Amino acid sequence: MRRLSGTLAALILAVAGLAAATAPAAGAAPTAAENCSVTWGSMVKAEWDSDYRPLVGIRSGRHDCYDRLVFDIDGTAADRIGYYVHYVSQLRQDGSGDLIPVKGGAILEVVAFAPAYDPETMEPTLPETKVKVDGYRTFRDVVVAGSFEGQTQVGLGVRARLPFRVFQTGNHLVVDVAHTW
Repeated sequence: MRRLSGTLAALILAVAGLAAATAPAAGAAPTAAENCSVTWGSMVKAEWDSDYRPLVGIRSGRHDCYDRLVFDIDGTAADRIGYYVHYVSQLRQDGSGDLIPVKGGAILEVVAFAPAYDPETMEPTLPETKVKVDGYRTFRDVVVAGSFEGQTQVGLGVRARLPFRVFQTGNHLVVDVAHTW
């Protein structure tokens, strides 16, 4: 009996030691995989309310777990920015229906309810600069397809159909696409 209880005690100590060696210490920084877990999904994201303020810039950024596209709006934090974002098999220009080529394994169509022109003067507000995404982990291409009836359409070429989120912060519309599922 003493031998069985000694063996059982040794086994319990060994298992406890193994668990302690593999469990993170309290307060330890989470691993990259834990930091990058997302619950965003890849279905349509939309917000219909908008103040239709002019779009004045589009820029991109890289983060540890996602790539980011930011739409800068000429307005205040109180202005609402509407949007409709979804995956498409090909990008077709609003109004004309023309096919717009976008590089990548999947295409996110981003429609910002913000014209790329001043509604009063009809002068363009969006500089004709190319959004650079070379070397990004998820983004492959950003193509401004045009601005039609108060909405600006952008094709965002991504590596694959990955989860994304869309939100407004201040006078910015933000689209984040995760690096992995």
